[in-house]
Amino acid sequence: MATTGHGTRGPLAGVRVVELAGIGPGPFAAMLLADLGADVVRVDRPGGAGLGIDPAYDLTNRNKRSVLVDLKAEGGADTVLDLVERADVLIEGYRPGVAERLGVGPAACLERNPQLVYGRMTGWGQDGPLAERAGHDIAYIALTGTLSMIGAPGEPPTVPANLVGDYAGGSLYLVIGVLAALQHARTPGGAGQVVDAAIVDGAAHLATMIHGMLAAGSWQDRRGSNLLDGGCPFYGTYEAADGLHMAVGPLEQRFYEQFVTLLGIADEAPDRNDPGRWEELRTVVADRFRTRTRTEWTEVFEGTDACVAPVLSLREAPRHPHLAARSTYVEHGGLIQPAPAPRFSATPASVRSGPALPGADTEDVAKDWGVPGLSTTGKETTG
Repeated sequence: MATTGHGTRGPLAGVRVVELAGIGPGPFAAMLLADLGADVVRVDRPGGAGLGIDPAYDLTNRNKRSVLVDLKAEGGADTVLDLVERADVLIEGYRPGVAERLGVGPAACLERNPQLVYGRMTGWGQDGPLAERAGHDIAYIALTGTLSMIGAPGEPPTVPANLVGDYAGGSLYLVIGVLAALQHARTPGGAGQVVDAAIVDGAAHLATMIHGMLAAGSWQDRRGSNLLDGGCPFYGTYEAADGLHMAVGPLEQRFYEQFVTLLGIADEAPDRNDPGRWEELRTVVADRFRTRTRTEWTEVFEGTDACVAPVLSLREAPRHPHLAARSTYVEHGGLIQPAPAPRFSATPASVRSGPALPGADTEDVAKDWGVPGLSTTGKETTG
């Protein structure tokens, strides 16, 4: 297991980000910017955020610094605006209108810093009939049709943790928007602006290819009936003899031929090009996989292009030889975690510090950012 902390900062070194503390996709987006070298200052509120885990284990707050500011207290908004004046980016994940009521909305921030990129992370977006409604990942991907695609036919949709909505449709789109807006702000004649990143927009956008296939008639609008949603017998998962699973995906003919040969069913497998025989083919494949353990099948397919891999657990994955060789997972402060991604040849990123503890960096940030009033605010709110 590789360790980190070599002092490398990444391609966003010199970029300053203010993160107004929240949960889920906002903190993860700020972590991505921090991983890439940005100086991210998280403005935590006294008492912490709802649904929060022990701050010492909240990896989404790695590579950041934290200050404590009570935005509802006298002078709280002014302190944040002092930070904003010195920042390049602000990220907030409140419901529409809340930041405005707290005195740190886009108008107030952009008046203080016209070059600021103001990133807003919500589920429903800043406008629309549902904009002010509460929600979570599952509701957002449900409404966009994304959830309807995931799962077996005749069964309820499968919940893909909160990865598809919160992080893929939310955090990643916010970061793309922030970086694009930052590029614009730094061009001649450019200016700051508001980035409205809604999980419903991102989750819908992720399915662009599927919508094209649907329009072309090559995708059926029902679960488990298509090439990439588990409906195809050579793109899915199978149980091995020990109850563990193998993932199978030899879509191309030449890879499929290796697959059925190594699986030992080349002479009995039904024609894969006949969807009418897919269930028959699925049964043949499933029966064969149940004759050996996951470890045994892994050895059979090792070093081939049959597109078969063992389904590893979260604790098993960091020990896989390929991921270990690439240092896809690293250890920092005793915590095993995914390494920053993607990778850069000239400005490598790294895990430089563990999860920021609420308020722990108030004095350093006050000095480094030149905001002396922050130190006083931090001392007042910790009592």
